[in-house]
Order: sequence, then C-alpha cells, then structure tokens
Amino acid sequence: MSKQFLAVLAAIIIAFVGIFMLTADNGKTDSKSSNGKSSGSSLSQNVQGKGTSGVTLVEYGDYQCPYCQQYYPTVKLIRAEFGDQIKFQFRNFPLVNIHQNAFAASRAAEAAALQGKFWEMHDALYETSNWQVWTAAKDPTSDFKQYAKQLGLNASKFTSDFASSKVNDTINADTAEGTKLGITGTPTFFINGKKVEVTNNISDFQKVIKAAIANKAASAKQN
Repeated sequence: MSKQFLAVLAAIIIAFVGIFMLTADNGKTDSKSSNGKSSGSSLSQNVQGKGTSGVTLVEYGDYQCPYCQQYYPTVKLIRAEFGDQIKFQFRNFPLVNIHQNAFAASRAAEAAALQGKFWEMHDALYETSNWQVWTAAKDPTSDFKQYAKQLGLNASKFTSDFASSKVNDTINADTAEGTKLGITGTPTFFINGKKVEVTNNISDFQKVIKAAIANKAASAKQN
C-alpha cells in the first residue's frame, strides 16, 4: 500500500474515533452543575397565606441564630395579623461557620415539610424552651426526633428524610440563592423581591407591609 493511502486510512480512523468519543460523552448524564451541586436542586417552597393583596414577605433565616429567634415571636404575630392578605415564605440560610447545629435544624424542618408539617417544626425549633436545648447540644438529632414525635410525624420517614440528599440539596439551593441576593446575615427580609430593613418591632413590620399593599393596590388601579 502507498503511503498516501495509509495516511488517508489513518485520518478516517481518527475521525471515527473522535465522533465515537464525542457521542459517548454527550450521552452521559451529568447530575451536577458547574458548582458541584445537583442541577436538579430546587428552592424550598414553604409558604403561609394566599397573598390576596399580591404581597409576599420572605425571610431568609438560620434556626440557631439568636437574632432570628428573637424576631420569631414578632414575625409569628405578623403572620397571624395579615393572614391571607400576604404570603409569608421562609427560606434556609444556615450560617454554618458560626452555628454548628444550624444546618441540621434546617434538615429537621425540611424533613418535616415532606410530611406537611414544616411550619409546626419551624415553630418548635424557635420556641424558647426548645431552642435553648438543641442549640446547646453537641448532637441535636435526638431533640429533633423528639419534636417530630410530638408533631405526630412518621418516625422512620423523618429519620430517612432528615439524612437525605433531597433535603440537603434544598437547603443548599436556598443558601445559594440567598448568597446570590447578597445576604450576609440573618434574619434578612424581602418584600416582593426587594430587600427591606425592618427592626424587631410589630409596628415596623406593619408599616412596611401596609405600604407594600398600598403600592400594589395603586399599581393595579393604574393598570
């Protein structure tokens, strides 16, 4: 065989090998995004209220954060006062560098959410008598299981969900979203996507929420 023929044959073989490798690579299922997290991760969707006014209040919180715990009674009263007028949404932002049990607490809340008891667990974690116990524990898992039992959750499912990648991915997705929004501390609040600075005072919350409702109503009239 001539050298020219061999060169052409080699080129054809190389081309086929390249096509095969490209096809095989494209056929792989990549479950991770460029940041190493599951591309299928979704944000938590824990919401109270129907939002009939078109206003949504979102809190990014850390269950072990003492400031979040101090805000909790105020926020709970506001949730009750405005009821279905607003949507209130809680998203996880555990400050793991300073709060060793924060991520685990978020896991407990999200595991409870999978049995329809997110808000019950959320409140249990923030109630002072509980909060003082689990935040000081070296391993608060047994405390969380006790709260789950008190809430009537399926114990084996709670334990499984608590340790699941699904729950971890949801918390990580919330945290990534919060970081993207520029959050550095907790609690941080947003009204209709706009960050608001509000003190731990019922009247201050009432003021910013009523203003948002009024602005929404005015916009609706103009349209």
